[in-house]
Order: sequence, then structure tokens, then C-alpha cells
Amino acid sequence: MKVISTDIESVKIIEPDVFGDERGFFMETWNQKVFNQLVSNTTVDFVQDNHSKSKKGILRGLHYQTEHTQGKLVRVVSGEVFDVAVDLRESSPTFGNWVGVYLSESNRRQLWVPEGFAHGFYVISEVAEFVYKCTNYYDPNSEVSILWNDSDLDIEWPLVNGMLPELSAKDESGLRFCDAPKFN
Repeated sequence: MKVISTDIESVKIIEPDVFGDERGFFMETWNQKVFNQLVSNTTVDFVQDNHSKSKKGILRGLHYQTEHTQGKLVRVVSGEVFDVAVDLRESSPTFGNWVGVYLSESNRRQLWVPEGFAHGFYVISEVAEFVYKCTNYYDPNSEVSILWNDSDLDIEWPLVNGMLPELSAKDESGLRFCDAPKFN
């Protein structure tokens, strides 16, 4: 496993070792011992796995939970997305900064988004299947959505043909970054 640093120290790109031949390939997508040693330097316990399927132009996010906060290990098993993590930790030197990474079935990369971050992704391919492990259970009562195009964040989404993304009602009515709850 190769761990790649990003502009935000605690957000990591993970490239698993892939072993392939004419029959196909094999890769280990999760190993708690290796993850804890190479990525988090602490014990991370995942309690929930999620799988979503979305078509081109769908943007999901920027989501987080104020209670029962979630760390997420995300990857794409089909298609391609542009995945974004936004630092909401006011005590962090990278508070308000974002990291964007292309995740696809072909690059097989994963992104570790720790607790204290908002997360979202935009589908670039015709269809994408997105899977992720969470360190806490989904809590709809504490979920927050920040506007995907908030000018304070200035995220450079790679919009297909410059067209506006398709959003859920929840994401259309997301909060401005300046008004959203933050973490210490």
C-alpha cells in the first residue's frame, strides 16, 4: 500500500497494491493493522459500509455530521468521480481549505477523510459506483450540508461541459460555509 500526502496533512490518498494478470486482478482494499500504522497513527474502527450509484453530473455533498462525526474511507468501484474534503476544524492551520482528488475504477485510489471534514463528490463518468466505510453510524438529525459552490471555499469542481450539477433538495438548500457549524 502506498500512502500519498495531500495539502491537508490528515487527508490521505491510498493506492493499494494491485496484482494482475490475464485473468484479472486482486487487491486488498482494507487492512486495519496497515491502515492504523501507515495512515492514521491511531486505531480506526469502521462500523458501517455504504454504496451509492449516481449518473454523470450528480454532485453529492458537502456533507458532515455535527454529532456522531464520521471518518470515511472512500473509493470508486465503477466510473470516476472528483472527490472533495473540506477542513472544518477551526483549530487547524488548514481550516476552510479543501482537497480534491480524482477517484476511479482504473486508478483504484482511496481517500481517507477523517472526522472534522465535510465531504462530497461529483460524477464525471456516465455512471459511478461509490463505496465507503464510516467510523460512525449515519445520524440524519445531526447531518449538515454546505453549499457545493460557496464562494468562501471556491472549490474548483470539474463540471462536465460547464453545466451546473444535479443536486438533491437537501444540497440545494445547503448552508453557507460561514454559517455552518464547525469543529474545535
